Amino acid sequence: MKIIILGAGQVGGTLAENLVGENNDITIVDNDKNRLRSLQDKYDLRVVVGHGAHPDVLKEAGAEDADMLIAVTNSDECNMAACQIAYTLFGTPTKIARIRSEQYLALKDKLFLSSETKQSDNRTRGGFIIDELIAPEQLVTSYIRRLVEYPGALQVLEFAEGRLSLVAVKAYYGGPLVGNALATLREHMPNIDTRVAAIFRQGRPIMPRGTTIIEADDEVFFLADSRHVRAVMSEMQKLDNSYRNIMIAGGGNIGMGLAKQLQRNHSVKLIEHRQERAEELSERLENTTVFCGDASDQELLLEENIDQTDVFIAVTNDDEANIMAALLAKRMGAKKVMVLIQREAYVDIVQEANIDIAISPQQATISALLTHIRQGDICNVYSLRRGAAEAIEAIAHGDSKTSKVVGKKIGDIKLPPGTTIGAIVRDEEVLMAHDKTVIEQGDHVILFLVNKKFIGEVEKLFQPSAFFF
Repeated sequence: MKIIILGAGQVGGTLAENLVGENNDITIVDNDKNRLRSLQDKYDLRVVVGHGAHPDVLKEAGAEDADMLIAVTNSDECNMAACQIAYTLFGTPTKIARIRSEQYLALKDKLFLSSETKQSDNRTRGGFIIDELIAPEQLVTSYIRRLVEYPGALQVLEFAEGRLSLVAVKAYYGGPLVGNALATLREHMPNIDTRVAAIFRQGRPIMPRGTTIIEADDEVFFLADSRHVRAVMSEMQKLDNSYRNIMIAGGGNIGMGLAKQLQRNHSVKLIEHRQERAEELSERLENTTVFCGDASDQELLLEENIDQTDVFIAVTNDDEANIMAALLAKRMGAKKVMVLIQREAYVDIVQEANIDIAISPQQATISALLTHIRQGDICNVYSLRRGAAEAIEAIAHGDSKTSKVVGKKIGDIKLPPGTTIGAIVRDEEVLMAHDKTVIEQGDHVILFLVNKKFIGEVEKLFQPSAFFF
């Protein structure tokens, strides 16, 4: 596939890294020559220096015969204009834009149209032609909310409209399953079906088998019906109590959106250092207590009973400020701390420190982008462990003659190395995958890949032959 990426920042660069090894023809556009040179030295891709929305730059990048344009510059306006120009002048089939402004997103139904909507709408209707919108702040807000809903989880991802969840937890000494083989999980929970999709031990993936022994500090990814997640978590670790008191540092779009979602069922306090913004938040957040101040001010944290806080969430735009505020909050008694980290280089350092969860907005954005880029009927893609692995939700189409998976037992499907089928969602039913499970037309199949170089082979498995209609 021929893909143009506008923007060579952290998202654009990481996206190029994810796609360049998958037989894609990648061109990346940016004004910064040094960034482009660095990417070109690392990866097999083309670079074009220039403004991403300028017609001559898009033409030089190959927009005339590109399959997809992905606009992830730091400017919403540049991303919007580039998609429109690619549609109007070059007829680029698929256009994806990252949009961060709350003002634009609030009016997205009026401002943005997909190519298909434009062609099917007989009325003369204005609007930017963008096929898919990616809103990082909304993605991160939803991601953090799920972590709050499942105390103790390192990652919580949803499939099939929330029916199935993939949860990452750290196994602790004292957990019922620690020191035991995976095969005993059924004995512990005879009425709940679950499947361990992968285990990471000291950062390295282990393919789970019935004889695999869970060790303390293993990072365990398991699939379960969303209604049973907490029960399965209790097998790996002592369950944390539900969070009640929450403190958020940072009143930007993420902080405000998070407070808005959590204030219904939690006691929420929000610290914002800008007086004008704090006053605005006080008016907009009816059930959140808003303070104007510095989240690393010990006196403020003490006055607001930081030692009674169940989770402290630092989501300002400053990585260093987030890290310092979270470390201070933890030292002063906050039970759990979560930190938003923009720089990937900081993530490992933070996780070695006394910080419970580091959240990368880049990885949330990359996961959403990959969902729209993957071929075959792929409806969800999640980047795991900072891109080292992927979880994919694919829909099976066809029949035994036209499909490589429909009508076949899972044990008979030739999966690429490092790939497992973890579960199937069939209508409203969640089925854990077993060798004798037969895949049917319309099944949502959840796969886990610890080696992403085989993603092309997985996509081909779920692409029906040309004879399928």
